Formats: sequence, C-alpha cells, structure tokens
Amino acid sequence: MRPLLAFSLAIVCCAFAAAGPQSAPQTIPIHDPVTPFLMFEGQAQQAMDFYTRVIPESEILDVARYGPGGPGPEGTVFIASMSLRGQTVLVSDSYISHDFTFTPSFSLFVTCEDQAEIERLTAALGEDGKTLMPLANYGFSQQFAWVEDRFGVSWQLNLP
Repeated sequence: MRPLLAFSLAIVCCAFAAAGPQSAPQTIPIHDPVTPFLMFEGQAQQAMDFYTRVIPESEILDVARYGPGGPGPEGTVFIASMSLRGQTVLVSDSYISHDFTFTPSFSLFVTCEDQAEIERLTAALGEDGKTLMPLANYGFSQQFAWVEDRFGVSWQLNLP
C-alpha cells in the first residue's frame, strides 16, 4: 500500500490530546486541498470494503489502525484513504461517541456510465438504507436517485 495521502487535523489532534502529554507532530502532510472525510463509530472498515466492492474502479489505498493502549479500540481504523473512481476519501473510526452522524445535506455524487450501472448502484447502496429520491427522470438528467446507505452516508446517483 502507498503511504497515507492525508491526515485529518481534527482526528490527529484529538488522538494526541487523548493520549496524554506527548506533543503532536509539527506538520501534518495534506496532499489534496479538499478531501471528503467520513467519520464512523466502528464501521469504517466495513464501509470501505462495501464501497470499493460496489463502485467500479475503486480501491482502499491505506489503513492505519489504533494499536494496543491507543485512544481507540485496538484494530479499528485510526485513518484510512480510499479512491472511489479517482476521488480520494478519508475514513476514520471515532472512538468518541457523538450526538451527530451523517446528514443528507452532504452527499457523494456519482456520475454513472449507463442505465445498468445506475440501477445496480441504486439497489446496492440503498440496500438496508433508505431512498431519499427514487430512481426516475426528474428533468435535470435522464435518471437520478438519492439514497442513504446502511452506514448513513448519502449518495446522489446520476445518469446525464
């Protein structure tokens, strides 16, 4: 695997603060100016496996896990990167329980190659999730669907 493409400043700072009086790194390598970041609570690996399986030309790039004695449960994802059709997405398991989760106001937008792909992705990503806008022609594209997956992440699927 390649070295991590980027680190989330918030997660790194939280991890160092929770670990005690050690100092945070002087620089945090950020290679992409803007990168989507998905924070899960224990399901990051399952989500990455699912997304890279159902979205063509996708792969997990790097995974760093919490170790023994770390602030998060050993083996959960500290920080990871995946490529979804060339778009880098960072992923992490928060070891802190939050009063918030994903919202449909932020979604991942996928331009599909053909009718078969949009139908397959709508079914796969919507399975055990919910449909926000069913697959249909809404006038702004041939076919469009908006689904929330089983992990709570929102996806807009478009066939121009």
